[in-house]
Amino acid sequence: MQPLSLTSYILVSKGSGIGHLVLNQPEKFNAISYEMWQGIRTVVEDYSQDNKVRVIVVSGSGGKAFSSGADISQFEKQRGTKKDIENYNTEVKEAYVALSTTKKPTVAKIDGYCFGGGLAVALCCDLRIASEGATFSIPAARLGLGYGYDVLRQLVDIAGPAYAKEILYTARKFSAREAYDMGLVNRVVPQESLEEYVNSYVENIAGNAPLTIRAAKIVISEILKDLGSRDLEMCNRLIDTCYESDDYKEGRQAFMEKRKPIFKAR
Repeated sequence: MQPLSLTSYILVSKGSGIGHLVLNQPEKFNAISYEMWQGIRTVVEDYSQDNKVRVIVVSGSGGKAFSSGADISQFEKQRGTKKDIENYNTEVKEAYVALSTTKKPTVAKIDGYCFGGGLAVALCCDLRIASEGATFSIPAARLGLGYGYDVLRQLVDIAGPAYAKEILYTARKFSAREAYDMGLVNRVVPQESLEEYVNSYVENIAGNAPLTIRAAKIVISEILKDLGSRDLEMCNRLIDTCYESDDYKEGRQAFMEKRKPIFKAR
């Protein structure tokens, strides 16, 4: 993997239809610095525009943490005044928005600590796969921090209001199994199997029809909106695009010929 020019604390690589974004500050358990928030947005936007990337995988380096959250050592400098806080929060929000709104499927590969802002990053992904040793927490109540609507909406949408309150009120650490029971993660696998499992998982997604996956992601997002805010005409257009595509023809042909389809996103 090659470091992104913006900051060496984000590592990127592309191959076999998969774009990797690796949080790379292992000496701080991949705490996310101001520059890393900027890097997340930049990388996701790049992958979103790259037709060769069909799946985005977000992970942490070092094997001890996905991310321990925002880099608190920067708070005095980056979040010392109201203006500083506004600027910092803008960068964080833009990173969240880039991840949560990209039309590409996103998968968080979680090993070790997944705390605070790190958990928020994982929640912005479509799917979350954790090792048995992963631990989860939002320790805001121990720091006096406030979490805004966007992040809490993601948490409530995924875990429900009762679990969201438990996570926030107690500020305690939850095991991977507890996180699975709450719906925070889709799968929990042995730590030694995490890399192989996720690689196989995302390769499967990358081999499926991109237009179908894009349509599914966008339509599901519309379903989650308030009734009056849903764009049903757009949903219907996306479905029509699938049926009118060369990929649909290829899928039918491959099925008849009992072979693996080769989709080209058109």
